Amino acid sequence: MKSALAIIQIIIATALIGTILLQAKGQGLSGIFGQQTSVFKTKRGLEKTLFQGTVALVVIFVGLSLAMARLGR
Repeated sequence: MKSALAIIQIIIATALIGTILLQAKGQGLSGIFGQQTSVFKTKRGLEKTLFQGTVALVVIFVGLSLAMARLGR
């Protein structure tokens, strides 16, 4: 049971890393140094779907982490 949860957690973590990296694409180097040259806008289309997917993956990842911690006792 614990090994199955660990494998699922690795898969979720990899997917989470991928969605985060896809969101950061196109931000440029200005965001690294704290310069904000862009105007805030609403998320639409693929950007919104990536954001919602990231939130869902984070919730699943945290749930799996708590379940594994509970089983580890």
